[in-house]
Amino acid sequence: MLKMQQVQRIWQQAQHNAFTDLIDYNAALWCVFREGSAHLSADGAFRILRSTDGVSWHSLARLAIADADLRDAKFCLTSNGQLAIYGVGAWHNKSQASHQTYCWLSADGEHWSAPEPIGDTDIWLWRMAWQHNQLFAVGYHVAKPAFIRLYQGADVRQLRRLDEIYRGSFASESALMFQADATALCLLRRDPGHGLLGRSRAPYTDWQWQDLGCRIGGPQWLQLADGRLLACVRLYDKTIRTSLCWIDADTGRLTEALVLPSGGDCSYAGMVQRGNRVYISYYSSHEGSSAIYLARLTVGTAI
Repeated sequence: MLKMQQVQRIWQQAQHNAFTDLIDYNAALWCVFREGSAHLSADGAFRILRSTDGVSWHSLARLAIADADLRDAKFCLTSNGQLAIYGVGAWHNKSQASHQTYCWLSADGEHWSAPEPIGDTDIWLWRMAWQHNQLFAVGYHVAKPAFIRLYQGADVRQLRRLDEIYRGSFASESALMFQADATALCLLRRDPGHGLLGRSRAPYTDWQWQDLGCRIGGPQWLQLADGRLLACVRLYDKTIRTSLCWIDADTGRLTEALVLPSGGDCSYAGMVQRGNRVYISYYSSHEGSSAIYLARLTVGTAI
């Protein structure tokens, strides 16, 4: 059972505010997102906010690259406990290539290292996940039809390519997690087809894919203490919206559970769980221009 406690708009200072992520770090919630003049514009930069109570938010930093539009920032932790942000730079000059994923490191969230390229040129890295002492990342090739590639490394700046794990209709955004038995699960967006749930055991070169039964965007998820998989995605049937959904790990089916206040240009959530409370960052344009929101929910045990 999901129960909405509160939804709060936490940022709306740029013309377009979008594509969020959220992490629990050093007893605070941290939110990162893109600021720009439009959904697609050349001036994207990353804004980092911090909150100790989930209510009052303060801007600590803004990251930009002069010759690139920054998009889809994500958090991860380094092997030594530093905070890392990574996201893609869409280069203004596309004569040689068009995209490169970069990462930044910080010990305090306010002072950040210079951007460093990670992964391969024209591979858009999405969600990363630690499995023991190894970091895994899934990225997609920006050309159509795209392929999905898995990376592995001892840290965010040491990723090496493993293998292509999916090739078919245009596949792109993904969320990766590892279960207690080391099984890897991947939630994958395809356009215009249905999303997929992928499953693999070590060494993660052989993947099986199941149809979710609907089209999704901006996937993110977490696994609750009782084993249930809770995802936040954009849904496209009827009206475009940001929704919390249950994912059946056995059948791969997606069931909508709760619609967040949202509409139009929206979704791209970050998710943090603290006990029975779940915090979700996302963006939406249902109240006019796009803004960043934080939802607070409680999660009950399965009946």
